[in-house]
Amino acid sequence: MSTFVELVVNGVSVGAVYALIALGFVIIFKATEVVNFAHASLLLVGGYVTAVLHDDIGFLPALGAGIGTAALAGALIEVLVLRRARVENHAVLAIVTIGVDIMMTTELTRRIGTEVLSLGDPWQSRIVTIGGVGIAETRIAALAVASLLITAFLLAFRYTPWGVAMRAAAEDGEAAALMGIRLTRVSLGAWAVAGALAAVAALFLTVFPTPGLDRSTSFAAMKAFPAAILGGLDSTTGALAGGLIVGLTESLVTGYQGQLDFMGRGAGDVAPFLVMLLVLLVRPAGLFGTRELSRV
Repeated sequence: MSTFVELVVNGVSVGAVYALIALGFVIIFKATEVVNFAHASLLLVGGYVTAVLHDDIGFLPALGAGIGTAALAGALIEVLVLRRARVENHAVLAIVTIGVDIMMTTELTRRIGTEVLSLGDPWQSRIVTIGGVGIAETRIAALAVASLLITAFLLAFRYTPWGVAMRAAAEDGEAAALMGIRLTRVSLGAWAVAGALAAVAALFLTVFPTPGLDRSTSFAAMKAFPAAILGGLDSTTGALAGGLIVGLTESLVTGYQGQLDFMGRGAGDVAPFLVMLLVLLVRPAGLFGTRELSRV
């Protein structure tokens, strides 16, 4: 029973981190209707800057620099690439983000090389025992920080002028523009916020029990893509639900790998995508996504 509880706690904490990444996908999609495949490289940028600077300026300032750099990188992608593309087809813009991701990830992996970089987190490998269940402090911190950030975002999305502008732009961009909402600002803010959230997620994806930041870290970000699809690409609440589902699925399948030999090795990495496919067969728009109706 203690093993099951430990797996659930780990799954929820990792799922909260995946929800942060999935929220980045959703924010950009709601603001621009573009699926951002460069999100993994934004995560890698934030993590790399934090890892490089923490020895010189300390953990918290380095983390702040990583968050700021990832936010700036997201804003620059929007201003220098997507805004200048002058393409109305959102599928084409999604393909453009793939090219951006390839370029950024190639440069960052060249810099990282074969090293495994530490982000200098204060929790290290400490374990907390609660009711006979051992839980890494990093997992507790991940759950607490992710919950705080997601709550703050949802409140801002609901009550701040920026959130109202984003909701209006997502509902009807043309009408929002006629009412004086500057869609370029909404899009720029969305990319910056998504980059900042990705940088925070990079921290908790690379701390204990993970060895650290390496050239394969960006692949971990793509595990959050099923979370965004599961919940619905236009649903902020769906990002949270999808992240928790993916985290729990990955943790439980990996933890009980011995009883799931028929699924083969590495089933925990594949299981979230299988769940995504099953959900999409029943609900093509995701669990909380908006169904598009058309008159025939």
